[in-house]
Amino acid sequence: MSDLSSLFNRLKTWARGLKRNIVTVYFAARDAQTPLGVRVLAGFVAAYALSPIDLIPDFIPILGYLDDLIIVPIGLSLVLRLIPQQVLLRSREKADQALSKPRSLFAAACFVAIWLGLATSLLAKLV
Repeated sequence: MSDLSSLFNRLKTWARGLKRNIVTVYFAARDAQTPLGVRVLAGFVAAYALSPIDLIPDFIPILGYLDDLIIVPIGLSLVLRLIPQQVLLRSREKADQALSKPRSLFAAACFVAIWLGLATSLLAKLV
């Protein structure tokens, strides 16, 4: 049981780090001191990581999630190596500030209610 708990904690830590790196790359892509080529690559990696559209759709068994587990970390690793150190430090600070802001459960509930309302009305029209 402790092995499963340990694995879960490591995956959770890895996911937090991945999220921080995605937000860091997003801020670095918007920084004027980042070279243009790196900005374009950083923008692409951040957009791909945050986008619901994948190269390989998630409904395809194994391969659908494999692209998320391979393409995103490799892209992030490459971009993080290419970003100038000063920009990287500033972008990490901005990412930490953005991620430390409190999240509103009420706002999340409102969005869920809106989506459920839209789904219900669409279902009612179809039936």
